[in-house]
Amino acid sequence: MHFRPLHDRVVVRRIDAEEKTAGGIIIPDTAKEKPQEGEIVAAGPGARDEKGELLPLDVKAGDRVLFGKWSGTEVKIDGEELLIMKESDILGIVEISGSLQRAA
Repeated sequence: MHFRPLHDRVVVRRIDAEEKTAGGIIIPDTAKEKPQEGEIVAAGPGARDEKGELLPLDVKAGDRVLFGKWSGTEVKIDGEELLIMKESDILGIVEISGSLQRAA
């Protein structure tokens, strides 16, 4: 199945949180919170203003983003759990510098 969001909505895949703390303590599944970071899978064309002109989104497929704890609607598409949310629910885009990408 192919899903295309409408207007200013985006489809986000959560990025799994770390299994360990910085000190090396392993976090059990029951104690983990749902991650608030994800990757944009698909984005709608944008919202329309009062004149009917299309306002494109600031995010695109492949962007890593941060979003609020209770943002979006959870859906299951092709067996994968995804979130559908408005662009306004996204707090920001995570940009990883070249040096951080190599270290990770």
